[in-house]
Amino acid sequence: MTDQLIIALDGMGGDNAPDAVVQGAEIARKKYPNVQFIFFGDRALLDPQLGRLPELQAVSEVRHTDEVVNSDDKPSQAMRRGRGSSMGLAIEAVRSGEASVAVSSGNTGALMAMAKFMLKTMAGINRPALASTFPTVKEDIVMLDLGANVECDAENLVQFAIMGSEFARAALGRTQPVVGLLNIGVEELKGHGAVRSASERLRDMNSTINFGGFVEGNDIVKGEIDVIVTDGFTGNIAIKTAEGTARMFGEFLAQAFRSTIISKLGYLLCRRALASVRERLDPQEQNGGVFLGLNGLVVKSHGGSDGKGFASAVALAVRMASVDLPRRIQEDLMKIGEEPVAESARQGAGE
Repeated sequence: MTDQLIIALDGMGGDNAPDAVVQGAEIARKKYPNVQFIFFGDRALLDPQLGRLPELQAVSEVRHTDEVVNSDDKPSQAMRRGRGSSMGLAIEAVRSGEASVAVSSGNTGALMAMAKFMLKTMAGINRPALASTFPTVKEDIVMLDLGANVECDAENLVQFAIMGSEFARAALGRTQPVVGLLNIGVEELKGHGAVRSASERLRDMNSTINFGGFVEGNDIVKGEIDVIVTDGFTGNIAIKTAEGTARMFGEFLAQAFRSTIISKLGYLLCRRALASVRERLDPQEQNGGVFLGLNGLVVKSHGGSDGKGFASAVALAVRMASVDLPRRIQEDLMKIGEEPVAESARQGAGE
């Protein structure tokens, strides 16, 4: 290995592993020639695939393990016996500094639990959050949390806003991202106590956070807010509902264009425009979420991703590692007066 950017890949994570992982790495290799890969997983399955891709094989290393975190494993099970798995070893490569970022399509709960245990949360952050980009009628936006934390208090939401703002700068190039709190109404008295308390805190932080107030579910796709902040329970439901709606809309269009000869001719006239819409709404194009708030980078790819989708997750990993996102978040925390303690002090306190 050279001093180029090194990415640790969970070669056995996800429904389509290891095929999708290898195919995704090959797509990413063509786009990012400065990247090298460490594949963790079953050598008997990985070596033959890499052997058919000599250029990828030349910038890759395979490290064998028979252990795999299954999709139905509970986080507690993964914590007990998963550190020697393909997922655990990929995270360990980040912890040791051998790799800049780990990417996995594996079990989300297990990945979150092991990443938090092995990398630790950074000083000033109580809980990590899963963040990703989301398409709107204007530009892509950021949403978090998307499932890492089912319940959140006001302090969690404020921290998500800080981390999400920096993620929007790094991932989308927004210089002053507008942050909104997802709520059941835009009025100040709407919502439960945690959301209202977080709103008050964020309004007082206007020198650091560009707070745009409350937003409702139907405001997400308008694209007027750059960062949508919510708890993981609500965020996960919101994004999966949106993905399901997009698939339903696509099926409705397909049925309509197949219904008559005239509609089939109409499809021929507008198929390029429809292809553009389909690509814009394709979840594989938006694939990849980052666990924010850890002392290291871990990217979660969708469990059902194909090679194209996994390549999108790798691309996100490259962008986040290139700008050292954890360092930027830590600097933001320092700016608002939450001076981080030394890592040695944190470990001595048993955190």
